[in-house]
Amino acid sequence: MKLIFGGIIFIAALCNFAAAQAVETARHATRHQVTIQAGATFTRKVTDSGITYQPTSSGAGLVGYRYNINRWLGVEGDYDFFRNSQKFIISSSSISLKTNVNVATGSAVINLPNPITKRFKSYASIGGGGNDFPPNGHRYYGSANQECDRVWRWVDFPVAPHIAIRGQAKTLMYKAPDFTTSNLKTSKYVQTMIPSVGVVFSF
Repeated sequence: MKLIFGGIIFIAALCNFAAAQAVETARHATRHQVTIQAGATFTRKVTDSGITYQPTSSGAGLVGYRYNINRWLGVEGDYDFFRNSQKFIISSSSISLKTNVNVATGSAVINLPNPITKRFKSYASIGGGGNDFPPNGHRYYGSANQECDRVWRWVDFPVAPHIAIRGQAKTLMYKAPDFTTSNLKTSKYVQTMIPSVGVVFSF
């Protein structure tokens, strides 16, 4: 009887300790993250109906905010900005439009278990958004807006209790812009890869 009573007390104490640990973990869990990054853009060229679309590569800037719903799942919104030239090759001629590209996206974020080391935190995400390609100084070409899908993979390397270095690789998929001009219209979708690195603040 004493053994059973002692076992009940032990189990109750263990449950109380586990509950306290869960509360402590939840209390210290970071719900919010803000990131600032710099990177570069690389877009694959596509050819359709005699039109080759090949934008130039360029540097890029990114800011983002993430809300962690729990330790496995979060949601994130990001804004990217870069300047490049939208190049179209048609037969023996070519057209180059300098643009300020604005990209706004939202996605679901999944925390990936890392069996190698706990020093790194790995994530993956998938989502969608839109691209805006306003041309600079080209009054004959209208602004182009395209929906895009995105896939991300990245890792965080903590350097302080609420600060980490983030390295990531983003892929945007969208239809080639035509700038409201039938001569530039294609039915192809392109991929833009944006590797970047920056800092993350958690709070």
